[in-house]
Formats: sequence, C-alpha cells, structure tokens
Amino acid sequence: MGSGYRGRLAPSPTGYLHPGHLSTFLIAARRCAEQKGTLVFRMEDLDRSRCRPEFDRASLEDLGLFLEWQEGPDLGGPHKPYRQSERLKRDIYLPFWQKLRDGGWIYPCNHTRRQIQAKQKEQGIRPGPTGELSFPRALRSDVSASLKYQRPENQAFRFRVPDEKIEFKDNHLGSVAYQGGTDFGDFLIWSVEGYPSYEFAVVVDDALMGITEVVRGEDLLLSTARQLLLYRALELEIPEFYHCPLLRDDSGERLAKRKGSSTIRSLLERGWSAERIARSCMAESPDPELIQAISK
Repeated sequence: MGSGYRGRLAPSPTGYLHPGHLSTFLIAARRCAEQKGTLVFRMEDLDRSRCRPEFDRASLEDLGLFLEWQEGPDLGGPHKPYRQSERLKRDIYLPFWQKLRDGGWIYPCNHTRRQIQAKQKEQGIRPGPTGELSFPRALRSDVSASLKYQRPENQAFRFRVPDEKIEFKDNHLGSVAYQGGTDFGDFLIWSVEGYPSYEFAVVVDDALMGITEVVRGEDLLLSTARQLLLYRALELEIPEFYHCPLLRDDSGERLAKRKGSSTIRSLLERGWSAERIARSCMAESPDPELIQAISK
C-alpha cells in the first residue's frame, strides 16, 4: 500500500463513543501510521432519527483525546464535506444511485417490515450464518420499475443480489466467503426516509475519498460482502479490508453501549486517564479492570 495509504475513522453520532469503538479506531490509526498514510475522519450522520448534534461534537472531542487525523469535519480537506448529511444535500450520492438504476441493479420496494417478516415466516426462511433473515424473493419487483424514477426521494430501493459466492481476502482474518441469496438477500440502497443506506453511502464515500484500506469491526464482515457487489456494479476501485476483533466481556459477550456498558466519557469522569483507556481497550488483550469497569 505504501505512502499512498488512506485510512478512515467513520463514527455515527447516535450516542457517546464506547471503548469498543475506540479499540477499532486505534487499530485503524495504527495501521495508517505504519504506512505513513493519511487518516480521514468522516461523520456518518445520515440517520436523522438517531443522530444528534451533541453526539457529533462529542465524537470529535472524545476521539481528539486519543487520535490525530489529517482530514475531517473540523479540518476540511480535498474531499469535503466530511459529514454524510452535507454530502447528501449536495447530491453526491445521486449519480451513483442513477448508475445502479440504469444498470438494472435495483428495484423499488414498498413492503413494510411486518409484510417482509410474514413472508419470511410463510416461506420458512432460516437465519444465515450471522443470524440475518434474507429478504424474500417473492417480494421482489422488476428492476425496470426503477426507470420511472429520476431521483430516489422518499422511495425505498433494494439491490437485487445474484446467486453467487462472494469471496474476499481480509488483511486480518484471511479468506472470507458468503453465498449471495442464501447467507444474505436483497438489501436496502435507499430508505423511505429519503437518504442512502449505510452500505451504499460508505461505498460511494470510501471510493470518492480514495480510501485504500477499510478498518472496522468483525461484526461488519457481511456488510463487506454486500459492498463488494456495489463496488462491482458501480465500477469503483475496491479497497482492502481489515476486520478487527470486538471488545468482549469475560463470557465472550460483545461490549456495546446498547447493552448498558460505559462510554469513554463516563470512564473519564470516573477517573480513568485517556492514556490508560487507550492502553487498556485494545481488543487483542484488553485490561480485565477495564472490562469490569465498562460492564457495570
């Protein structure tokens, strides 16, 4: 990868950052520093129902105690804006959505969650390796139906997943493979709330920002399989991938704020120094005292 290495930090401002987030971001920064590369901070704030300005500010403040980046919402850079909400307002995602539409890759989908779940139950669809239930093919519409739309607006669209194996080499885990149509099904590209899905937005932004390696948690391996289909459909250069181990408690349970464990801010308020937190939360060998502290 050499000196042209470009890595990224991509938090979503839906709450205060957790040590599990920091563990992943520290690995991303370390890999970037090893390559003498450029680290990009991108705020993934598309979900209007969950993202908050105070969490946006807190993400920059909290990560600034541990890391330095060269491009971002606070610094600017050649690929601005660095907030996805601002990129949406500038129609950055629109031509890529149009390419998917014109290429016959997506179709409009108006089914409710309840309708999807009922069809999954009716057809006996079983969870894949990550526990995900595939979207029922019986609910697909024809991709040609997308052609009547000039813009996605508040219409949901799904990517039509082909029946093929998606394989990739992960720089930490080695060879990874998923079966399209079995391990995962048609996935959202655009939501009824009027913004691109995570899968779609990160592919577009990582490509436009020249990211050469995506470092993130191993819980997003299946997302990588989906995104590889998007890279191919959009004819974009595919970055390398490095999926980190997750921070877990003594029983192997993933530590995450939705399970009630502590945030970085709460640890600082309880007397933990930034240096100790950074030293303690590396997922390869987390400090038992930290695990106990954030499990309360």
